Amino acid sequence: MKKTKLEIVGLSYSQTQSGAYALVLGEAKGKRRLPIIIGGFEAQAIAIELEKMTPSRPLTHDLFKSFAESFHIELREVLIYNLVEGIFFAKLICHNGGEDVEIDARTSDAIALAVRFSCPIYTFEFILSQAGIVLEDEKPEQSQIEGLTSEELSGEEEEELLAEATSGPELNRKSVKELEEMLGKALEDENYERASRIRDELNKRRAS
Repeated sequence: MKKTKLEIVGLSYSQTQSGAYALVLGEAKGKRRLPIIIGGFEAQAIAIELEKMTPSRPLTHDLFKSFAESFHIELREVLIYNLVEGIFFAKLICHNGGEDVEIDARTSDAIALAVRFSCPIYTFEFILSQAGIVLEDEKPEQSQIEGLTSEELSGEEEEELLAEATSGPELNRKSVKELEEMLGKALEDENYERASRIRDELNKRRAS
């Protein structure tokens, strides 16, 4: 069965499920997007690696990577191979030096490992056909808004959702000094998802 390569397009707070996050994967060569709802811990694990942040102590996925490398196990690819009643199924394709081994994994964990090992992510056409969303004339940031096409949002609604997903309304009212203090506190608390949003707000201020 032919596989389609996916890339991480966006990661934002879910507008449909409290406490959850929307991970959006997109075709490497296409316009279809695959939104996947994941938990806060897994979202944080993905975000800190994408943002190249270094936690004070290894997180679970960092430990897995160190363990695998210590025993010369290579993660070659992640495959999202099934979709049943709204639940995605994934597996890790590993190589131990002699043979390939497939390990079942939650999709969120598999992707958190994929970004650490810099390995490709694939899925099958039938999954994209069932759960994929086509965004026409997509702006880069639109893909961060889970499960919504540009036709379903007015311009003002889209800007509000995007601001909430990337910065949070409370950040807009803070001074640069306050944001820097908040960033330090977020890093100290190992809240890397929040630290990423604060840093984005600071970078936006400094660029303007």
